[in-house]
Amino acid sequence: MKTLILLTLLILPLHAKSAKDYLKRDLSWFASEEATRTLSNILSHQAETGGWPKNTDTTEKPYTGKREKIQATFDNGATTDELRFLARRLLAKPNEKSTLRAFSNGLKHILDAQYPNGGWPQFHPPGKQYHRHITFNDGSMVRLLEFLREIQNPELYPFLTEKHRAAAAKSFDLGIRCILKCQIRIDGKPTVWCAQHDEKSLAPATARSYELPSLSGSESVGITRLLISLENPSPEVKTAIEGAIAWFQSARIENIRIQSSNNDKIVVPSPGAPPLWARFYDLKSNKPIFCDRDGIPKSSLAEIGRERRNGYSWYGNWPANLLEKEYPKWKKRH
Repeated sequence: MKTLILLTLLILPLHAKSAKDYLKRDLSWFASEEATRTLSNILSHQAETGGWPKNTDTTEKPYTGKREKIQATFDNGATTDELRFLARRLLAKPNEKSTLRAFSNGLKHILDAQYPNGGWPQFHPPGKQYHRHITFNDGSMVRLLEFLREIQNPELYPFLTEKHRAAAAKSFDLGIRCILKCQIRIDGKPTVWCAQHDEKSLAPATARSYELPSLSGSESVGITRLLISLENPSPEVKTAIEGAIAWFQSARIENIRIQSSNNDKIVVPSPGAPPLWARFYDLKSNKPIFCDRDGIPKSSLAEIGRERRNGYSWYGNWPANLLEKEYPKWKKRH
């Protein structure tokens, strides 16, 4: 039976759920007929603005609606992975003009969307709702910066001009400066970041009704990890990293675990359990906060309704690897 299952898996074609999944394939695949069909599907989902929509499998089927209806975004990994797919195609099939044009439009969309202060909204044009805020939520801005750094590599992106690479480098540096300016200081000490910051004042800002201005125990990890990855960190970057690490250490929550009971999440005592961090901490008390759709912060998970209690990641071990492995290595190097 096991042999039959194994043979079946070997015979069945590999199926990817998103552009990101295809990036694991050998470069030779990107010159295949299957890749050409997948590319055609991806290009059909590209918005007139140059980006791609979120929560959409842009690879399996062509988009048949009106192109002006596509809402391009940077949220949930959208746009950057489609551009990486196009780049792999151009490595396998150089000088494919339609693909190069689509990539250029996508890159232009990213560069055009950046605010003068270096931040990015959730999508562009940003509109007037909370999406206009500088968005660290779910790693959105960090992913854009990682992509802009990546495309400066001429081996991975040989089809780009020096002008493109210079624009990416300038945009990346501006984004890092924005991160440093957004870092929340309490009593003069740098701590971490909010999941979103006002696009003008850079102050912590509200997104959805249950995502209040706060110190983020989740998004701040990706930001700190990006700063740690910089090859030649400035004194300002080092100060930002040390401040964030100190905050993560102070914000750890000991001796609890999250348990599911009757399809409901509850916090239970658990002496010796690995530390956890809350998703959000109050800006004044530095204590965890939890929030329902009414926008009223509560001090415990049990105080909010079942729907939000179970429909959001309120606790996690996000900084654990950063504190245990990545930061010590960085500290040793610097």
